[in-house]
Amino acid sequence: MVDFTGCKRIFGKAYNGANGKKIAVEYNGNQYMLKFPPSAKEKPTGLSYTNSCISEHVASSIFNMIGILAQQTFLGTFNVNGKEKIVCACRDFTGDGKVLYDFCSIKNSVIDSVHNGSGTELVDILETIEKQQFVNPVVLLEHFWNVFIVDALLGNFDRHNGNWGFIVNTVSQTAELAPIFDCGSCLLPQADEKVMQNVLENEGELNARIYQFPTSAIKQNGKKINYYDFLLAAEYKECNEALLRIVPKIDIEAISAFVDNVPYISKLQREFYKTYICARYKSIIISAYENVLRQPS
Repeated sequence: MVDFTGCKRIFGKAYNGANGKKIAVEYNGNQYMLKFPPSAKEKPTGLSYTNSCISEHVASSIFNMIGILAQQTFLGTFNVNGKEKIVCACRDFTGDGKVLYDFCSIKNSVIDSVHNGSGTELVDILETIEKQQFVNPVVLLEHFWNVFIVDALLGNFDRHNGNWGFIVNTVSQTAELAPIFDCGSCLLPQADEKVMQNVLENEGELNARIYQFPTSAIKQNGKKINYYDFLLAAEYKECNEALLRIVPKIDIEAISAFVDNVPYISKLQREFYKTYICARYKSIIISAYENVLRQPS
């Protein structure tokens, strides 16, 4: 457990994004972005993101556990006007000539496309992946679907074009996939203790949060993708291949053990996260995986 209140602030470094305040600090010789939980009054999309810092840390850690490189995070505290707040420290992966280019910027660089950078229609995203010239399109396509599968597991409703992308080294003139970041919209961050209790006690409440919502930020024919329906339809070969790659790497017992050791959260919250992840794993991920295995080769 770390108190970041006395850490040196880094001048000239600032971060955008709607969900909560962010500052840059130095800790143990490294640069970190501290993400603060938005207050109940901050509802940029009509939801309260009071648990978004916890979601950021838990989801980023699970990505790393599955083998998809994500930002390094840990939780700590910061005193603001006499009030202690739980914050998520995200190690800054830029610097030394490395610059983050989000997918929205990359999408805008495809000049022979009629689609704008912020649009999240699936066919437009796939077109950009094929036409962009920053990284190998085959590698990028695999990465996109790998992330989609884990986002489905974690119930991420906001993986838009501005929160994934590439790291460009301006010195060596090379590019690579950026670590996964901005995972605060995973694991139902708007759920308060009453909602958590209802989900744990009422199967219908849990099922609603598996089969109905949250949906993906990515759209198909103008409608946000329902993870369960989309994965069970098995329409995209590359998505099916991602299921076959990712599922054997998901260790639910290890994830549950990790959640048991997350600091600052209540027993109720631990049970909620473990139940929610396990239910989505069995009902969405494993169901889709077994369906793909039954498909003729």
